[in-house]
Amino acid sequence: MAAAKMSVLRILYSTNISDTDQFSFVFGSINGQLRSAFGKLSSIHAKTGFNFAIVTGNLFAEPEAQDQDELRALLDGQTAIACPTYFTVGTHALPPRVLEMIEADEEIAPNLHYLGKRSTTKTSEGVRIVTLGGILDTNIVAGQSKDQTEPFHTESDAKSLRGANSADILLTTMWPADVWKNSSKAKEMNIDSTSAPSSSSIAELCAALKPRYHFSTSAAYFEREPFLPEAKDEADDKGIALTRFISMAPWANSLKHKAMYAFTVNREAIITPPHGSTLTPFFKAAAPPKRSADEAGFSRFSHHDSGHRHRKHRRERSPPPGPDRCFFCLSNPNLPTHMIPSVGDDSYLATAKGPLLSADTFKKQGLDFPSHMIIIPLEHKPSLSSAFIPGEDLPKIFKEMTRFRESLQAMVSNTSGRTLGAVTWEINRARNIHTHWQFLPVPADMVIKGLVESGFRVLAKDFQLGDFVVKDFGTADEVEGDYLRVWIWAEEEDRIVGKSLLLRFDENVRFDLQFPRKVMAKLLNLEDRVIWQNIGQTEEEETADTQAFRAGYKEWDFTLAT
Repeated sequence: MAAAKMSVLRILYSTNISDTDQFSFVFGSINGQLRSAFGKLSSIHAKTGFNFAIVTGNLFAEPEAQDQDELRALLDGQTAIACPTYFTVGTHALPPRVLEMIEADEEIAPNLHYLGKRSTTKTSEGVRIVTLGGILDTNIVAGQSKDQTEPFHTESDAKSLRGANSADILLTTMWPADVWKNSSKAKEMNIDSTSAPSSSSIAELCAALKPRYHFSTSAAYFEREPFLPEAKDEADDKGIALTRFISMAPWANSLKHKAMYAFTVNREAIITPPHGSTLTPFFKAAAPPKRSADEAGFSRFSHHDSGHRHRKHRRERSPPPGPDRCFFCLSNPNLPTHMIPSVGDDSYLATAKGPLLSADTFKKQGLDFPSHMIIIPLEHKPSLSSAFIPGEDLPKIFKEMTRFRESLQAMVSNTSGRTLGAVTWEINRARNIHTHWQFLPVPADMVIKGLVESGFRVLAKDFQLGDFVVKDFGTADEVEGDYLRVWIWAEEEDRIVGKSLLLRFDENVRFDLQFPRKVMAKLLNLEDRVIWQNIGQTEEEETADTQAFRAGYKEWDFTLAT
């Protein structure tokens, strides 16, 4: 275990490109500067070797502004294009001679291919590109546009492309509406609806196709954090459908923003989302069902997604990720080590990504850091049970994790002058990847008055999950099967108020892993933070939170004495 502890300080990062990957290149709007752009492509291609290239926005300048010598050199084959290069129509019309060649189905130039305005194309390497060029024409309220070269499209054009079902690359002239939501990068750059023309129909297209890359064009370069199109089903054997939205700046722009970008179309399933990933910006929460006054019960608890609890048909499950890909294992080279403030002999403590609490939530009580923590065993095990952790290791692991929990309870109680208690929960399932506990401070009054317990019971009833029972947990291996256990704790001047709750559920139930977080979000009036992917934090912000926690926890950190 000591070696695992020290490995936090020795993690190496590497990126491997497999033989099946497609190494490719993308331009921003070239705007008729054909010699310089394709000359640059040739020089980079000679060193690197691209499978293909893509031009976003406008390849040519507006017809009256296009340098005719450059255009003639391109169309006569005098301007070398180093690899197959694809383009579509942008914000203005194509040059007349280019239009004539497209309509006559003639080759425009060697290695230069027009994708069409509305098309699905598979390259010779098997990469699937879905294209929607031009700007939305709001004057046409129904039907698809009749041509493939005019610089506008209709909503029906976008809807028709959803039939492609999937895409490796989505290429559009306009941005998808709301792509800036949930993005800390967008906040830093002041990206919003005024940054580029955007369309809700393109957002719906992106959400439907779940492309690996979505390329567009704008005055300034913007690469959004990767986003997950929807809540991940762990039984999905295709991995995570992760999308990267990248908008390229124009070629040779005065701001010197990035106008070219090399990327890899990786065909392997993505098991673990990269650091900084967010939930889709196109997510729309379903409207909650209406409830009668008699059903309302505890008024701050309403049921939002019971329709997703059961599935009669499930895909065949893929093997779970091993320690090298598990986001809780110290051996994973992509582990965000800047979020680990304390490592013990058998377990460690980490700050939660997308914490439910902000640094301001309990600032008045003395906690100027989020204090939403995760207690994680060092061993890569799905459950704290003797079936997975035999021998003497299990009681040791459970004992140290309990010690972390109790030290956190002591910290929040002492720091807040006993005004804060805590809630800790564990979800145990046969399908778990790496078991862990989540810890959250809560106003002590909510514990003492029974509001926290009521919150869990009421929402469990709303979700039709069954009833909690009160059960003390002295050791780890006391309960078999799938369950949720919750420790509720607070300290008064002369006594400890504590209770342990157990909720069993059938393994065939698709248990909502965010259920405990939803309970606490409703109790604390933090429902705008219930989806962790929406809490966009930079690595610098996460590091600052971890450092602030480490300073506040130092007095209770038992690992410092070892």
